[in-house]
Amino acid sequence: QIRRLHTILTSRDSMQNIPVNLEARRRISFFTNSLFMNMPHAPQVEKMMAFSVLTPYYSEEVVYSKEQLRVGNEDGISTLYYLQTIYDDEWKNFMERMKREGMNNERDIWTDKLSDLRSWASYRGQTLSRTVRGMMYYYKALKLLAFLDSASEIETQEGARELVPLNQENSNGSNLERSPSPMTLSKASSSASLLFKGHEYGTALMKFTYVIACQIYGAQKERKDPHADEILYLMKNNEALRVAYVDEVPTGRDAKEYYSVLVKFDQQLDKEVEIYRVKLPGPIKLGEGKPENQNHAIIFTRGDAVQTIDMNQDNYFEEALKMRNLLEEYRHNYGLRKPTILGVRENIFTGSVSSLAWFMSAQETSFVTLGQRVLANPLKVRMHYGHPDVFDRFWFITRG
Repeated sequence: QIRRLHTILTSRDSMQNIPVNLEARRRISFFTNSLFMNMPHAPQVEKMMAFSVLTPYYSEEVVYSKEQLRVGNEDGISTLYYLQTIYDDEWKNFMERMKREGMNNERDIWTDKLSDLRSWASYRGQTLSRTVRGMMYYYKALKLLAFLDSASEIETQEGARELVPLNQENSNGSNLERSPSPMTLSKASSSASLLFKGHEYGTALMKFTYVIACQIYGAQKERKDPHADEILYLMKNNEALRVAYVDEVPTGRDAKEYYSVLVKFDQQLDKEVEIYRVKLPGPIKLGEGKPENQNHAIIFTRGDAVQTIDMNQDNYFEEALKMRNLLEEYRHNYGLRKPTILGVRENIFTGSVSSLAWFMSAQETSFVTLGQRVLANPLKVRMHYGHPDVFDRFWFITRG
């Protein structure tokens, strides 16, 4: 107590040390506060429950194109200008990093660093690339935790030197070549041989799979849609990513066969490869489009749990570190039986767009977080999808 009092009286903290960015403050405060929760103890990665993430996708934007960033709306405001205004401090950080790389003005960036610019904008809109980047933090976190589980103190110290930021701006942007992360395990130096023994990758892949239900991906490839190339690019740069789509094969006049197909990108063959092909009794569109899209792809998920994430959501590295603790809730009895849904709060990142968006994001707490809990207990009628809630996969996969 005396030491703490001495620290309080002698420390010279200033307000300038607090991050200017409001999102950075929110993430830091949320993570630090959550560490004081009474959460289950995290097992080793090799002993944790395996889980999957499932995202339905139809034809939304994957990455903003050059034309989309340039062209203005009916008021003459372009997407890039709008994002520069909304994320003023992050744009300044981006420009500062570009200047260190020799880009003196915005015109140079448009010509020499277009991929950086497209990804900066895409990671601030409701795009598939943003959701994929967020969900792949699970994979990065599991690789790091698997290493820490088995590493000695010397290896940990050696590995700490090899944990390098992917870019100077941290989570404020990166290029399309590599998915950004607060930290990444670098294999560039030979001194990292102790760090990379190979099992971290295998362990993480066994425990986590990300499946995107791109219902019309096959049709997009046939008509040379740019979205198909962008989805392939995401698979190429994220080894835990899988894409499921419905393949329509003509068999005669006005006759077709339908298949659910799962594909991934094979790094050794350097091409997309087919993993599974399951024949369907007919077209999948019987009910609403989104749940049917999820239903045809859920057979390709793996593990004990599945998290259904829509394209308007993001994830954070620090929160991904706690997934092991969250999944342990399935082992605890809360009443007559173990839980089948773990409710998780959703952060609506579009709340800063306008006053109406702020109001709609504020209702998430009242309508979704609280209202859905009432539907679950005591009403026992809750069947919700598309939010960060984690479902008991074996229980739900038998219930359509």
